[in-house]
Amino acid sequence: MEEIEGTVLVGQSFEPTRGRVVVEDGRIQAVEEVETTSTDIVLPGFVNAHTHIGDSVAKEAAVGLSLEEAVAPPESLKHRRLAAADRPDLVTAMHRTLRFMRRTGTISCLDFRESGIAGARALREAAHGVGVDPFIFGSGDQSVLDIADGYGASGANDGAFAEQRAACEKRDVPFAIHAGEPDATDIHPALELKPDLLVHMVHAEREHLERVAEQSVPVAVCPRANTVLGVGKPPIRKLLDHTTVALGTDNVMLNAPSMFREMAYTAKQFDVTAREVLRMATTAGAEIAGLDGGVIAPDRRAALIVLDGDSDNLAGSVDPVQAVVRRACALDIRRVIA
Repeated sequence: MEEIEGTVLVGQSFEPTRGRVVVEDGRIQAVEEVETTSTDIVLPGFVNAHTHIGDSVAKEAAVGLSLEEAVAPPESLKHRRLAAADRPDLVTAMHRTLRFMRRTGTISCLDFRESGIAGARALREAAHGVGVDPFIFGSGDQSVLDIADGYGASGANDGAFAEQRAACEKRDVPFAIHAGEPDATDIHPALELKPDLLVHMVHAEREHLERVAEQSVPVAVCPRANTVLGVGKPPIRKLLDHTTVALGTDNVMLNAPSMFREMAYTAKQFDVTAREVLRMATTAGAEIAGLDGGVIAPDRRAALIVLDGDSDNLAGSVDPVQAVVRRACALDIRRVIA
């Protein structure tokens, strides 16, 4: 049994509570209010709701390129680099990215993995021993579901995905799809597939938002990547008013997969509260993937980040939730527990 003391961000509301988290056999046994001298801040581990880890082999290679040139299938720079990469180099690059994610507080990610069965297997190998558990949305034909945890479609304008959607339904695994990134033309077709997750929705309009709410489809947004690619800003406030919204970092070739950076950017650029952003970075992604984490409460998985609240960066902060979302960084981490 272990007791972790400090200011604990408890429950769905992340209520700052002076006390301790009692952990035994990897699960939270209790959250207790007690007197403590600890200046640490304890929060849920991050769940990165949208990544493409495969292009770790081409970091910053797409600087200055458009969406089409950088990442669109099948002839973009990303896909050419993936096709040319040796498997050992690819696995090593993904392994190093996952290690970076662990060190920056991420305990799971929802990864859209290219290259079919071979790609899914490579990511499983890359994740071995890292401490980050990727939820793999596979690609290609439906046979990838023998290895992957769900299916991730590139977009409804890129091809027909009815067979893959049907296969996901038969196996009771999630189907996710990119939509509304370059424009709005693929949003209605994506919704026709009855997805379990939409990614981006930068160009979502009222009619799309109403359908999203009606179908109860969660959305993963990636604001920094959208900015880098020049496709616009997702309507995060409106999305939050209609559905569950989770936060992702998207392609490793475009941005470091740091949830601290993504949270700070989102909090400062959009009409959202710090608590909403923290939920987007933790609870929402866990709920989408059916993971037992993302919140500090009894009987939940002990997936926690312990920050040094007296670090040179965080000392003097008057609101721990604001400090975590807008200011904290990897240097403030004492421990990641998962």
